[in-house]
Amino acid sequence: MIFGFAPSANGQTGMTDGDWRYFGGDSGSSKYSSLDQIGVENFAELEIKWRWQSIDARFDLEQLKAEYPNLRIENDVPDVSINGLKSAPLAVDGVLYVSTPLYQAAAIDAQTGETLWSYDPRSYASGIPTMMLGFSSRGLAYWSDGERSRVVWGTGDGYLVEVDARSGEAIREFGEDGRVDLIAGIPRARRQAPINYSVTSAPIIVDDVIIVGAAISDQPHYKEMPPGHVRGFDVHTGELLWTFHTIPQPGEFGNETWENRSWEYSGHTNVWTLMSADNEEGIVYLPVGAPTNDNYGGHRLGDNLFGNSLVALDAKTGERLWHFQMVHHDLWDYDPPAAPNLVDITVNGESIKAVAQVTKHGFTFVFDRLTGEPVWPIEERPVPASDVPGERASPTQPFPTKPPPFEPQKLSVEQLIDFTPELRESAIAMLEQHRYGDIFTPPSLPTETSFGTIHVPGYIGGASWMGAAVDP
Repeated sequence: MIFGFAPSANGQTGMTDGDWRYFGGDSGSSKYSSLDQIGVENFAELEIKWRWQSIDARFDLEQLKAEYPNLRIENDVPDVSINGLKSAPLAVDGVLYVSTPLYQAAAIDAQTGETLWSYDPRSYASGIPTMMLGFSSRGLAYWSDGERSRVVWGTGDGYLVEVDARSGEAIREFGEDGRVDLIAGIPRARRQAPINYSVTSAPIIVDDVIIVGAAISDQPHYKEMPPGHVRGFDVHTGELLWTFHTIPQPGEFGNETWENRSWEYSGHTNVWTLMSADNEEGIVYLPVGAPTNDNYGGHRLGDNLFGNSLVALDAKTGERLWHFQMVHHDLWDYDPPAAPNLVDITVNGESIKAVAQVTKHGFTFVFDRLTGEPVWPIEERPVPASDVPGERASPTQPFPTKPPPFEPQKLSVEQLIDFTPELRESAIAMLEQHRYGDIFTPPSLPTETSFGTIHVPGYIGGASWMGAAVDP
């Protein structure tokens, strides 16, 4: 996706030395590199130098399922698979670091493709993780103080694992024998099958603090689920340093936005995707997801902070510095799907350290990343009410005035296909069997004349977990 911010815009850092130390290239998720050896003029001349076969391929998957009963496939849950590599390799000093769908990690010589080491936390022994798409790992984190270096990642059965980046050996003083139990201390989280609490996206490390979110199962649609509290751990020992309650507890800011004590049992509101950080300022930015469940909120009336919010925390203490809720009382699964982009911009002659968050519903929210003030006005506009019994949709939702949406914001007959008169007539007939209209049209129950509501944009996005990029 391409959008303009201002006459002048620069990524917070960008990569200039060939390294790629974060999923997004740098801590600000710019996904930018200044390397120019390969371009449009010579791309067609590239040749394959080596191929790397995933270390997951060494498993006999049928034997694995026979050995671990929790891997039995039921109710159309996707099969255990070595496909679906989603981890963008980190590149540090000529070594690539990658995680695999089965939550293994490997170091690869970037020149030869040789596997230097691999580490297997045996996450698969606990069974199918939370992901609806089956086993999936979306990256790992790298840390170094110049002498020691570490690779850190989360697993499908809810552990945080740390190994030596040079040898691949577990750091035994980190937690218990190189891993921290992330399920411990999280209400209603369980490791017994079916697992409902996993880590699929890479943590982010600021100084000596590992900040980690969680993926929480979306199926089945229970009212009571684990909350997605975000935590900070010591990179050396695995000690829990702080917890940020994404569902505020009594006495905490935002607790009143969960009516009828719904904070006691509601879940999700988790950071399932990637995060960004301003290392100079010591701030981590959390794109917090939607509350339980995606399309009905009658059991959690209120705005439901910090669901669907961009939250800035002091990375050292976990203290909330500022937040902005991009969807109130979400009924559409419009949670922020990607790490925000840190970008330095100039607006009306003023230099601003900004953060930009793209969303599933096609908006880009841009803030001063130090204060949380919107760079351009964000308007609260009226949206349709819900007629579902027990539901109470928010009467307004935030609309950024700039940049413009990058996704259609409504559905109308005019948007339907017209390849032939017959196809158009059929499309109109199907559309008229549903409720539809502007963005934030709430879900509805089926009736004799309607199958329910078509949401535009849809919950797939819009933006997805890969996010946006910044070209300075």
